[in-house]
Amino acid sequence: MLHFAPAVNMSVGGEVVWMKVVFVHGALVFDGAWWWHRMVEPLAALGLGSRTVELPSCVAPPGASPEVPGDMHADADAVRAALDEEDEPLALVGHSYGGVVITDAAAGHGNVQHLVYVTSVMPERDETLASLGGGREPGPWMDPRPADGTMGVKAEFLPRAFMQDCDEEAVAGALKRLTRQPLTVFGQSPRAVAWREKPSTYVVCAEDRATPPEAQREYAGRADRVVELPTGHHPMLSHPGLLTRAIAEAATASDG
Repeated sequence: MLHFAPAVNMSVGGEVVWMKVVFVHGALVFDGAWWWHRMVEPLAALGLGSRTVELPSCVAPPGASPEVPGDMHADADAVRAALDEEDEPLALVGHSYGGVVITDAAAGHGNVQHLVYVTSVMPERDETLASLGGGREPGPWMDPRPADGTMGVKAEFLPRAFMQDCDEEAVAGALKRLTRQPLTVFGQSPRAVAWREKPSTYVVCAEDRATPPEAQREYAGRADRVVELPTGHHPMLSHPGLLTRAIAEAATASDG
């Protein structure tokens, strides 16, 4: 396990610079900035700027339909476009489905210094979210609709399966931000594999009821470093301070 550093900086060309954090949210939700909003102040207190990326396959209802352009590769392209706008060292953080997206988006990108996977998969070139399920039955909260080619999550399962350690305000906000995505995204593999070329940290959420901790630890075997947090599926909402420290340590490790 890692110990947490009190501050984060990187030395580039002999000069000390601060790293910026770029966040990518998970599947079946929209309004990426809201999902990460509790991280902004704790990161700023460490001198770390942050931004979020809106994923084109995750749009606000009722627009989530097969007619709306967007798949996993489009999501990765949106993230890469955001990375291109930055000219400083970056830590790229992917939550849940976001782990697939950052694996594709960060490949070959010079500004990305560290990848952080939060209760997510770390796919190889030929692996998908569906294939990495390991034969496990989909959770009862999943709501596929083959007729219209979309996937959703059943709202009644959200509080106890995904957010059992979150406060009422966070749960209420999350329920307003559920959406549907094309089923396509669950069968798409990354076009390149960023974690093979860049340092990575995996954050295991040990009390996650949606992504089993044992599965997370298996995925984490591909990461350079592993941190375990005593949280559910959304540590950015339930324990933003803990996740901030994990990200800070990841950035510090990149400097080592």
